[in-house]
Amino acid sequence: MKQTEDFTINGAQNTQHCSITKVNENNGVGIYDFKLSFKESTQPTPITLEWKIPAVNVKGVWKPTTDFNKRIQADWELDHMESRISIDSPVINLFGHTDNNVLTFACSNAINKLEMNARLREEDNHFYCHITFFTEQHYSIKNFNAQLRLDYRPIHFSESLKDVSKWWETFENLKPVTVPEIAKTPLYSTWYQFHQDLDCDLLLQECKLAYEMGYRTVIIDDGWQTNDNNRGYDYTGDWQPDRIPNIQDYVSKVHDTGMKVALWYSVPFCGKKSKAYKKFKGKFLTEDHRWAPVFDPRYPEVRDHLINIYTNAVREWNLDGFKLDFIDDFKRYPDTPLYKENGRDYASINTAVDRLLTDVITAVSKVNPDIFIEFRQKYTGPAMRKYGNMFRAFDCPGDATMNRIRIADLKLLSGNTAVHSDMVTWHKNEPVELAALQLINTLFGVPQLSIFLTKASEEEKKMIAFYTQYWNANKTIFTEGYFIPCNPLSNYNIQSASDENQIIVGIHDAVIADIKQQYTKMDFLNATTNSQLVVNCHSDFGDYECTVFNCLGEIVSKKNIYIKKGILSLSVPSSGLIQLKK
Repeated sequence: MKQTEDFTINGAQNTQHCSITKVNENNGVGIYDFKLSFKESTQPTPITLEWKIPAVNVKGVWKPTTDFNKRIQADWELDHMESRISIDSPVINLFGHTDNNVLTFACSNAINKLEMNARLREEDNHFYCHITFFTEQHYSIKNFNAQLRLDYRPIHFSESLKDVSKWWETFENLKPVTVPEIAKTPLYSTWYQFHQDLDCDLLLQECKLAYEMGYRTVIIDDGWQTNDNNRGYDYTGDWQPDRIPNIQDYVSKVHDTGMKVALWYSVPFCGKKSKAYKKFKGKFLTEDHRWAPVFDPRYPEVRDHLINIYTNAVREWNLDGFKLDFIDDFKRYPDTPLYKENGRDYASINTAVDRLLTDVITAVSKVNPDIFIEFRQKYTGPAMRKYGNMFRAFDCPGDATMNRIRIADLKLLSGNTAVHSDMVTWHKNEPVELAALQLINTLFGVPQLSIFLTKASEEEKKMIAFYTQYWNANKTIFTEGYFIPCNPLSNYNIQSASDENQIIVGIHDAVIADIKQQYTKMDFLNATTNSQLVVNCHSDFGDYECTVFNCLGEIVSKKNIYIKKGILSLSVPSSGLIQLKK
């Protein structure tokens, strides 16, 4: 055990040199170099950096995918957070009672596996923070270095996290890929309504309606590659369009509706009924997976097989994008062979995944420079921004609140990478005002829709068109505006996005929204079942034209109001919209 400044280093006794040194400090942000070396090439055992801070004004702990569970943990409960190339991001934030940042700490090592945590010790009421390296190390090294960033600035917690994302972008091995405009447009997905029972003729009708409502892209999900409807993965690995044999012509027909086209692929899986399974027998991370054997990307021939599948699909079928799924299943299993041997050119699975995905985005971009690639949580960390330009909230069908939370959590670390909602869906008998809540809760991300438009009621279609076209009209604010999610332990019940002239506020509970400055245009989304919104204005804002819409886009009232400092109560239908214009 070594003590360096305020850090304790555990497990470094076999190193020749081990240190953590502050290399920069600016207004409460410290950058530290963590370095170690061995006398000779060595397979290291776990080494932990640990430090503590007083538990003063800490309300909760933010981690990239904790969803509802942003509470404080004691040091005797729950597992540590794991971060690696395809799971989470190496960052944790402690936030205070006014959404203030208490401490945000992050690591530059976003590809290899880390274990991290910040937990309260009841004996001394301190938070014990730690980062553990080399918990999954199957190859030797002689030297190692990483950077650690500690941010104690008393700013909004969301700003601290956004700055971590910018910091990651400064590392050469974490440079994000370009984001094409099509990645930032509302998207229609086939999954929740079709599942694997894909009806190609019906989908063309759906695409026509979706385009009229403001959608510009369709992801054809699982089912295009097989006639098997058992919701399994037995036929993955070959990726031939069994259900759509003339797929090039079909893609052309979808393009004729105005929609761009992406296909879904479960990247790691190689089903036992596929030809690829026989070809790559013995080149899997495991065959003991509940869905299908998992390709081992450490074999160059496996990587070439996958790269050629995607490249040929873009070239021959004229695809616009991919939904590359289940990247997080590239990991070590109990029966995974270790080390760089028997034809494997990498020992590290994480490094091999980095190589695979780097080569994928390079190859497909040469065919289509505007290609878009969607990844979903949890594989949405800083390294994944190198290969994917769309991140989607993890599956939460019918759960508007969870969709909102996951979108907000993603946006805080994703920079200019497009952040999409999980696909919106609802029961056919859902009242339109409640169905609208599903869509309104996605608006601070890019909306994705997954219902049968051809079977929707006229009211449903009016509601979908209204809010989709509203999103398109305000796309720049939603995707590039100054985004603030408030009250993380209350599930971000107030959100806003703004520029110098306009603010859009989403109010999701019976709470008072603070507006601290005057804007030329102020929109308030009533994402509640109430018929009233309450706003606290911090000064006299003056005269505004007030237009109130219901969820169908119909104007229910229009008048001029004078906004004074203090509480402003506004009447609006459930799932409606208020627009205030100077």
